[in-house]
Amino acid sequence: MFKKGHVLTAADIGVLQTNGIGEAIIARIEETDVAENEAAARIARKLAGDNVRIGAAFTGRANLFATADGVVTIDAERIGAINAVDESITVATLTPFQRVSGRQMLATVKIIPFAAPREAVEQVERLLERPAIALLPFKPRKAALILTVVPGTRPALLDKTRAAIDARIRRIGSELVFERQVPHATEDVGRAIESAASEADLILVFGASAITDRRDVIPAAIERAGGTVVHFGMPVDPGNLLLIGKLGAADVVGLPGCARSPKLNGFDFVLWRLAAGLSVGRTDIAAMGVGGLLMEIPIRPQPRDEPEVPRAPKIGAIVLAGGASSRMGSNKLLAQIGGQPMVRRIVDAALASDASPIVVVTGKDAEKVRAALAGCDVRFVDNPDFAKGLSTSLKCGLTTLPEDCDGAVILLGDMPEIDPALIDRLIVAFNPTEGRAICVATRGGKRGNPVLFARRFFAEMEAIEGDVGARGLIGAYPELVCEVEADSDAPLIDIDTAEDLAAYRKAHP
Repeated sequence: MFKKGHVLTAADIGVLQTNGIGEAIIARIEETDVAENEAAARIARKLAGDNVRIGAAFTGRANLFATADGVVTIDAERIGAINAVDESITVATLTPFQRVSGRQMLATVKIIPFAAPREAVEQVERLLERPAIALLPFKPRKAALILTVVPGTRPALLDKTRAAIDARIRRIGSELVFERQVPHATEDVGRAIESAASEADLILVFGASAITDRRDVIPAAIERAGGTVVHFGMPVDPGNLLLIGKLGAADVVGLPGCARSPKLNGFDFVLWRLAAGLSVGRTDIAAMGVGGLLMEIPIRPQPRDEPEVPRAPKIGAIVLAGGASSRMGSNKLLAQIGGQPMVRRIVDAALASDASPIVVVTGKDAEKVRAALAGCDVRFVDNPDFAKGLSTSLKCGLTTLPEDCDGAVILLGDMPEIDPALIDRLIVAFNPTEGRAICVATRGGKRGNPVLFARRFFAEMEAIEGDVGARGLIGAYPELVCEVEADSDAPLIDIDTAEDLAAYRKAHP
């Protein structure tokens, strides 16, 4: 079955004719067009600013990912202008100033047809003379927590409040360096704020009662300590009664009552920005009203907890380097190609790709293979049963991968032409929710290696016996297979015999 976007070859046409198909509808790229993948990649490159990683384009889509935990900044006006240029070009993003995690998807560029008008692509590029999407990583803050108390304050409530705030601080990579409980009185709170300013650059004050206006205890205490009240109140619910102040270089936040809840509230909006190095003033607070209604709707309650978000898949790589090399006569993986052992070439390609971690399964001449890979950041696992066949090495590799891997790309140590770009194209193509759970490298319609398998297949792969790999799964699940065409014959080139090695060296002096 030829899937949408497949580039027809002469061999493909022969297959169609053999199967009695005499007519096919095709799309041709004109001189005034830019092919979908090229168009998506060009726009993504112009969109991406600091700390944003661009995924390789596939099926007209290029995704942008965060490289660290932080806050995403997005020029919403220019994103709107881009989407108005031509219906063939679309850009979807997260909400500006949203908190994101490393590897989380920030935006996606999707070209709707197989190509976009060249003039439209160039117009978008002109709109993007400067990047429109960037990631501001969290910077460690030294935080102080001041809890005010009144007679009858329950210790359990104070413990709950402290635990919720401490958890928030830790999630942004910061720590509490100062804690104090003081009476709910202006003088006492003011002195505590002064003391905190000598140790912390972020001072959080949680009152025994909510702040009612600028003359209340907490704002008055900030001014008594020599600070200023920047803004009181915010158009975010829950979180209305939040106060922002300054004392020297320290930010001071008078917390609303909802700060003791682990659920999303207005304090989070402010905390994220402060942790990312952004200033938070009156104008910034005012702009939070759009999207600031966080209350559950009584008719249809929804949790405010953060939902699961799209992210780049975590794909490990397994390099099978434990074979007996029975047809070669000596260990082919140690054979020199281009001045380095053959196994080193494939491991270097894996290390330069987006796959992580890299697991190398050794067998015959394990110590020599390890020596050939000295200095490589890989995880080694020895297969004592390597003589029983390929399946035993595959099992060793799968059991060594960490549990948070979404899938694994299987690399053979005797394929010297595999490069990082091909491995990355397999990872970009991988999307089980869209039916691409097995991604196989091809060339000219012929399937080869490497192959990427989703975690859902690991149990079946571990059940395989004998000198075979997991290629049987490709035939068993054709509806989940995605073919990824390579730019060279790399997926079809492997070295099994001395004659293969001699021919390869002659072709690649």
